Amino acid sequence: MLIAALVGASAATGAIVAGYQTMSPTGQWYGRTFTCLAPGTKQIALTYDDGPNDPHTSALLDVLAKHGVHATFFLIGRYVRQRPDVARAVAQAGHVIGNHTVTHPSLIFKSASETRKELSDCRAILQDAIGEHSNLFRPPFGGRRPSTLRIARELGLEPVMWNVTSYDWNAPPAAVIERKVSSQIKGGDVILLHDGGHKQIGADRSQTVLATNHLIAKYKSEGYEFVTISEMMKKERSGSAPKTIAAR
Repeated sequence: MLIAALVGASAATGAIVAGYQTMSPTGQWYGRTFTCLAPGTKQIALTYDDGPNDPHTSALLDVLAKHGVHATFFLIGRYVRQRPDVARAVAQAGHVIGNHTVTHPSLIFKSASETRKELSDCRAILQDAIGEHSNLFRPPFGGRRPSTLRIARELGLEPVMWNVTSYDWNAPPAAVIERKVSSQIKGGDVILLHDGGHKQIGADRSQTVLATNHLIAKYKSEGYEFVTISEMMKKERSGSAPKTIAAR
């Protein structure tokens, strides 16, 4: 009975860990994803999910332009269909645009064919709206299985996660967002923020816009450089930065 109990406990623990890895932004069990650079690199990448979102994406573009900062936006296909003008404004401002699926489902529960359709259809929508764009892909909610990453790479997409979570999806005050982010910054960080909401266009992201303004000012004053994910990945590939790490 003792052996059976130990085997059962081990299996349960394994299942819990495996489940955690499907959602953990820094987990690498199910395949390599770009998460961040090694600590101490004086670069930070701002990333925004779930746009385009009127009017907050436009307000965010104004803040980024004021500071001369480029960011990476992972756009939802169905919103791009509704507001291609906002998506084009993001691209025309020089920001990097990535694939965030068409409908923002949890891909953990999607079949291979459904996953492939979400990614390929989003790419087609982005192509129609803005033309050429990056090959970056971020899974909704961070959820992925080995097949999710395999399909993404078969489509020529590069999976991107993050290592700093802002917890801004419930629209807390800007000061709370800033505090959450600042408590995790070590350099070489990829910060998850939101300019939209996955349920519908119109999510209030005014506090994220305010927090972005303050965070850029704070970390620029400390000598940090704000870059896009594409720039960060290029730095890693060139060998001028330490290799990506899975977790901290």
